[in-house]
Amino acid sequence: MNAKSLFAALVFLPFAAAAAEQTFDFKDPKGVNHASFKLDAPLEAISGNASGVSGKLTIDTEKPEATKGSIVIDAKSLNVENAMMKEHMQGPDWLDVAKNPTITFTVTGLSDYKKDGDTATANVKGKFSLKGVEKEISVPAKVTLLKGKLGARTGGKMEGDLLVIRSEFTIKRSEYGVNPKAPTDKVSEEVVISLAIAGACPK
Repeated sequence: MNAKSLFAALVFLPFAAAAAEQTFDFKDPKGVNHASFKLDAPLEAISGNASGVSGKLTIDTEKPEATKGSIVIDAKSLNVENAMMKEHMQGPDWLDVAKNPTITFTVTGLSDYKKDGDTATANVKGKFSLKGVEKEISVPAKVTLLKGKLGARTGGKMEGDLLVIRSEFTIKRSEYGVNPKAPTDKVSEEVVISLAIAGACPK
């Protein structure tokens, strides 16, 4: 087995028992999937979440180079407790959700893949799009394939597999034009984003 074949086998070993190709849908009817964000500046800590998560990932165990998909967040679903802060966040100086309704991460590749049972960790490379700005980034992720567990999540209404993803990464808001003039003692330049999502592949 050459190096390329060995890498492909290791990357998708957690999914070896699954079909050659599976598509996981992250539009969760229970509304449990979510993303959260935090800006921790010296004078203020701002945190919030988003419930409008969707997107699909297709994993091909025999042709890993064909893996494709994206995770999409509805920008209007971003929420903070302070009503005025939420209005500013969705306005033109910040996210300008009227012109940029989605935040998207499009997967283009994997690296540093390690497996432990049904769970794997990797650096996921892709294109992150926020407020009309797209940049190449690489983020750490923990991925778990739960075969036959879709029924347990849906109360028996659907049968199939689940793909659970956990990830946390940091971006700089000024690089995406998110109110770059805001004072960094009140609004952190670094934004920590966390994902806790599960995708469904019905049988």
